[in-house]
Amino acid sequence: MKLTKQEKSWVLYDVANSAFILIITATLPIYFRSIASSAGVADNVISAWWGTATSVSLLVLAFLSPFLGALADYKGYKKRLFTLFLMIAVLAAFAFTFANEWQAFIILYIISRLGYSACNIFYDGMLVDVTTNERMDHVSSLGYAYGYVGSTIPFILGVILIFFADTFGISTGLATKLSFIIVIVWWLVLSIPLLKNVEQVHYLEHQPQLVKTSIKRVFKTLRDIRQTPKLMYYILAYFFYIDGVYTIISMATTYGGEVGISDNQMLMALLLTQFVAFPFAILSVKLAKRFGTLPVIKSYILLYMFIAIFGFFLQYAWQFWFLAILIGIAQGGIQSLSRSYFGQMIPKEKSNEYFGFFDIFGKFADFMGPLVIAASSILLGESRYGVLFLVVLFIIGYILLGKVQKIDTHEKDVK
Repeated sequence: MKLTKQEKSWVLYDVANSAFILIITATLPIYFRSIASSAGVADNVISAWWGTATSVSLLVLAFLSPFLGALADYKGYKKRLFTLFLMIAVLAAFAFTFANEWQAFIILYIISRLGYSACNIFYDGMLVDVTTNERMDHVSSLGYAYGYVGSTIPFILGVILIFFADTFGISTGLATKLSFIIVIVWWLVLSIPLLKNVEQVHYLEHQPQLVKTSIKRVFKTLRDIRQTPKLMYYILAYFFYIDGVYTIISMATTYGGEVGISDNQMLMALLLTQFVAFPFAILSVKLAKRFGTLPVIKSYILLYMFIAIFGFFLQYAWQFWFLAILIGIAQGGIQSLSRSYFGQMIPKEKSNEYFGFFDIFGKFADFMGPLVIAASSILLGESRYGVLFLVVLFIIGYILLGKVQKIDTHEKDVK
C-alpha cells in the first residue's frame, strides 16, 4: 500500500520523536542515576525521584490536554500549537543535557517531557487529516514500526560514543551529553516534513472568545462520551491497560538498575526491543484484519500480564533480555491499534478534542504507574512489588475491553 506525501510526513515524525522516548527509556534514567549517585542519593530514592518526575510531567499535561485539544480543533491552530510545544520540548532537552546538578536535571526533564507529550496530542489528532478510516490501522502501525527501527539510528550513534569514549579522547560524561544532542537534533530535523506537508483538513471555524468556547466544548464532549457506552468503556479500558504498558516502558532501566542488571546489558536489550517491535507492529495490522482489532489488543494485554509477573522475579541479565523480546512483540501492536481504533470512532472535525480526552486517560494512567513504582521503592525498599501491581491494571483493562467488544459485536449484528 503506497503512502501519500502527507502520510509519509506523518510517519516520519514518529521516527523523529521515538528517538527521544528511546533515550527516556534507556540512557536518561541511567545518566540520572549516575549524577544522583555521585551526589550521595540512595538507589531506591533515585528510583522514586525518576518515577515521581515522570508522574508530575504527565499529571500536568493530563489536566491541560483536553483544553489544548479543543483549542487545536479550530482552523489553523493545530500546527501552531504543535510547533510551540515542540520548541519547548527541544529547548528544555538541550538545557538538561548541560545541567550538572541532579535537581536542575530533573526539573528540565519534566519540562521537556511535558512538551513532548503535548506534541503527541496534536500529532495523534493529525492522523485523521492525513489518511482515511480504511487506511488508519495501516498508517498508525507504520508510524510505530518505523519509529521503533528509525529511532535506533541516533541511539546507536550515541551508544558508540559512550562505549568508545576513551578511543575518541573524551569522558563518558561528555559522550553521554553528545548522545543526547544527536537525538535532539534528529528529532528537530525530522519534524520538518510534517510542518511543511501536513495541513489541517478537518477543523472547526473560528468563534468569538476561542478559549472560553473551547472550555465549554470540553465539558460538552465529556457528556457526549459518557452517553456513548462503547466510547466510554474503551477509554476506561485504555486507561488501565496502557498504564501498565507505559510504566514498563518508562521504568524498565530504572527497575533493571535497582535489581543489579548492568547498564550495558540494559542498553543492548532495549535496543533489541526496538528491532523486534518493527515487524510485529506491522504484523499487528494483518492480525487485526483477520481476527479483529479488539481481540488482538486483548491478546497483547494477556502477554503483558505475563511480562509483569515474570518481571517480579527478575534477577538475571538473561531474564531482562527475554522480557525485552516479549515487550517488543507486544508494544508496537497494542499502541498503534489502540490509537487507530479510537481514531475511527470519533468525529473527524473534533479529533484533537477527543484525542485530548484519550490522552488525558493515557497520561493519568502513565502518572499512576510510575507513582506506584515510586511508592513501592520508598515504602517497601524495592520496586518489584509495584511491578506485580501492574497485573491488576491489565486485568481490569481486559475486562472493560470485553464490554467494548460485546457492544461492537451487537452493532455489527444490527447492521
